[in-house]
This record gives sequence, structure tokens and C-alpha cells, in this order.
Amino acid sequence: MHRSHKNEKSTLEKLSLFKSLFTGLKNVYGTYDPDSGRVSQVKAPVTEKVLLAHLTGRKPYGVYLLVKDRTYAIAVDFDTNIILEPVKFVARAKHYSISAYVERSKSKGHHVWIFFEEKGVLAFKARLVVHHILDEIDKSETEVFPKQDVLNNNVQYGNFINAPLFGALIPSEKTVFVDPTTFDMYPNQWDFLESIERVSEHVLDDIIEINNLSMPQTEPRPSKSNSANGGSGRFGLPPCAQKMLNDGVVRLQRVSCFRLAVHLKRLGLPYDVTVAALMTWALKNRPINGKEVIGETGIRSQTSCAYEKSYVGYGCESAAIKPFCEPSCPVKQWREG
Repeated sequence: MHRSHKNEKSTLEKLSLFKSLFTGLKNVYGTYDPDSGRVSQVKAPVTEKVLLAHLTGRKPYGVYLLVKDRTYAIAVDFDTNIILEPVKFVARAKHYSISAYVERSKSKGHHVWIFFEEKGVLAFKARLVVHHILDEIDKSETEVFPKQDVLNNNVQYGNFINAPLFGALIPSEKTVFVDPTTFDMYPNQWDFLESIERVSEHVLDDIIEINNLSMPQTEPRPSKSNSANGGSGRFGLPPCAQKMLNDGVVRLQRVSCFRLAVHLKRLGLPYDVTVAALMTWALKNRPINGKEVIGETGIRSQTSCAYEKSYVGYGCESAAIKPFCEPSCPVKQWREG
């Protein structure tokens, strides 16, 4: 039998795509009885047979998203049929350059999914950012999966969430992804899944720092013996920051401003001197896509964020910093050494 559409995927291709997105613990999964609704845990390997049974509607599969301290996806459970709630979440996530996707759940309400780079991200960062977005849309009580930051002796498995695309419910347009503007089901769920944009951990880092979200300091402080350039800020002003200040930037002005303010604060500059330096820097910016140059209000806001807390990181993985990174940078050499 010939394929009816050139993009139609084989069963193996579908399994591979599904497994790459809805992945978690490999030795346990959740399920429920479609008739009674009774939920249970299955302590057995998550095999392709398990996933195929889910996709074909024989037995539901629930994924335990938390793996040690990392997660490959995060899901928000809006347990009502008020569609404005997921709409507001998706819009606010987009404000932070995060792509979020709406699934109509099996009973009522919607799940909103965010997918991360293939190596996953630290779960506490993902949860911190998602809870911040929920706070901003006044839905802080909404359930988030995973529910914990890390697995340990007290939390062995965490909590599972039912995976989308349960075959028995797809004909009634449940457990399917929908267009967040119309809430119509995407006609080809597999083409949709293939188009999903993953979020990198450095995007979460930028959101956490710019919004002053509570976060443990994980970046070790370099010792004075490793400092370079004779600056009071351990490494002085790194080459990336020097280039950004000299040449200006064309994108990510807010993040760039924050990062530069952190560097200048680290050198010991007073707040007002840093603001003045960044006002001069802004004159060199040539933002793309018709965006306006960051103004004094934005500069003062980002500088205030930088000066309110003691930030340890140098932002090397930030999308704003990477284009200016140089192999000779002492910070880069220290990090890789």
C-alpha cells in the first residue's frame, strides 16, 4: 500500500519522534483504566511496545518527566475549560522567547508543554521560570509537572503526567495538540510534533537573572590567582564585554544590557557610572527587525537588576554573549581548564 502523503511517517518514525519528546524515567511509567479512571504505576521498562500500545489506544502511558535533577519537558495542567488561561500562558512564554504548545487533555482542560534541548535542562530552572510565568498571569496555583526539582531518597519517582496522543481518544479530539489561536486540532499531529522548537538552558538562565528569580549559585568563583588583566573583578572586563561595549549589538539588547551591567558592577563601578556607560553603549546599537534602541528606562531597569544581587556567572552560554566570545578569553579558558 502506497503512502497517501509524501510526509506520512512510518510507525518507527512516529515512535522515534514521540520518544524524543515525551521522555523521562526508563524503568517506570504511569497508566490508568479508561473505563474506571483508576490510576496506577507500572514498575517496568518503558519499551517501544509500551509506547505503541499508547499510540494505538490499547493502554495509556504516563511519563515521569524528572530524571535525577534534569527534565526534557515541562507541562502545565490547566484543569478547567477556560481557554483564556492557556492562551495567556503561551503569550507570556512567547514574551520570553519560549515556545509553548497546547494539548487538549483527556477529560477537561488543557496541558501546555515546553520542550527542552535533547540533553535536557536542570529541572529547578525550568520549574522556576514556569512558576514565574504563572505568577505573571495570576495563575500561581496551577499544577506543574515535574512537581519536584530533584529525585532523592525521599522522592524516588516524582509524579507522572499522561502523555498526549492516546489513540483511543484521538477520534474525539482529546489528548491532541491544538492551535492556541483557534483551539482547532492540528490536522497532522506528527507534522506538528516535528515542527516543535526546543528551549535551551541558557534561555532559562537569562530569564532567571533578568527577573531576579531566586536561584542557588552554581557557578564557582574563580580564585584571585587566576585573575587576568589586573582588574578588581577577578578576570577584569572579558573580551566579549569589551567588544559589545565598543561595537554595540544588533539583538537581545535587554539581555546584553544586563550582562554588561553585571560585568561593570564586578569591576567596582558605581550604579550611576554604569548607567552612563551603558547610555553611551546604546548609541552604538543597531537593532534588527525594526526594533528601537534600548532607552534610559530600559537601561536603568536592567542595571538595577544587576546591582540588586550578587551574580556569580559570566553568561558565557547566553545567546547574547556567544557571538562575541573569543577562544583567548581568560574566563573561557578557566571554565574549560
